[in-house]
Amino acid sequence: MTGKIRHYFAGGNTAKGFHHFFDSNLASLTRLWILKGGPGTGKSTLMKQIGHAWLEKGYDVEWIHCSADPDSLDGLIIPALEIGLVDGTAPHILEPTAPGAKEEYVNLGQAWERKKLELHLEEVEQYNKKIDECYKEAYSIFAMALSIHDEWEDIYIENLNREAADQLAQTYITRLFGNVSLNKKAEVKHRYLGAATSKGAVDYIPNLTYELPKRYFIKGRPGTGKSTLLKKVAKKAEKLGLDVEIYHCGFDPESLDMVIVRELGFAIFDSTAPHEYYPEREGDEIVDTYDKMIRKGTDEDNVLKIQDIRKRYSEKMNEGTACLKKAKYLHDELESIYIQAMNFEKVEKIQQSIQDQICEIAQID
Repeated sequence: MTGKIRHYFAGGNTAKGFHHFFDSNLASLTRLWILKGGPGTGKSTLMKQIGHAWLEKGYDVEWIHCSADPDSLDGLIIPALEIGLVDGTAPHILEPTAPGAKEEYVNLGQAWERKKLELHLEEVEQYNKKIDECYKEAYSIFAMALSIHDEWEDIYIENLNREAADQLAQTYITRLFGNVSLNKKAEVKHRYLGAATSKGAVDYIPNLTYELPKRYFIKGRPGTGKSTLLKKVAKKAEKLGLDVEIYHCGFDPESLDMVIVRELGFAIFDSTAPHEYYPEREGDEIVDTYDKMIRKGTDEDNVLKIQDIRKRYSEKMNEGTACLKKAKYLHDELESIYIQAMNFEKVEKIQQSIQDQICEIAQID
């Protein structure tokens, strides 16, 4: 029986720069391989091949996707074996907690043919400089977009019925948790619902929620309390000893977009653009924050202002995405230089060594 893949992001290109939650997702592992090496050294391919090998053995795996390029992996976790592999190069540099005992560095750079790389030294330096400039520009533009988004939120915050917001939150907390209370410490994992990538906004909501019998789709405008509601749900779950997956906004990491409590079989998430979904099966339910909390006529009274804000916000998001797309193009060019200088037979030996160690952990011949 083939295992299942769970897809998510742990790092994000946000309005506040690159921000990651790798530590949260790797904390429970007893063995971690931290992969080092430049672009094109085969880190993502190595993780995918090891992941597929264990999927075929019937193990569930987690794929941590790269926010710069969602087709690439930043990490692989096999929960049942409590092991993982992760890309430990910038910008997600990880400090080991127990070097040798838990974490092990794997240097794929040992498979470089250095003389070939030395021929492209200036070119490599220029590519790295340009890529860094692209990301800095993207973060600056996303910060401007966040400021515009705050204008959008202010319209609805000024027309928010806070008492109704508190009442709605309490109603759903009662429905979601009832009298449940577990005598254990909650395991809390922080992730991203989606990410701003070179391909635009990407999320894995269907994959993350398809097994859950109850899904709550929060609908509403910016500033209608969606994130506040989710923070209250997450806090309650943790207080009750329930394991909780907290998914942050890929644009603003201080805001929440989804909470999953698998022990109770539910997900509740912000289902507005750019991650807009609608109920499609039994157990799906809409939570309308606009209708219950915002003064009637708010949209109509601010229609021109909202149109202007939406236009400016969209323009900035497109500009930021264009910077990420340019960074991806430059990264691909840089990768091609490293690929030509790689001895992939050495990489395959490194991969086989890791695979053998995992088999030993799993007690499989």
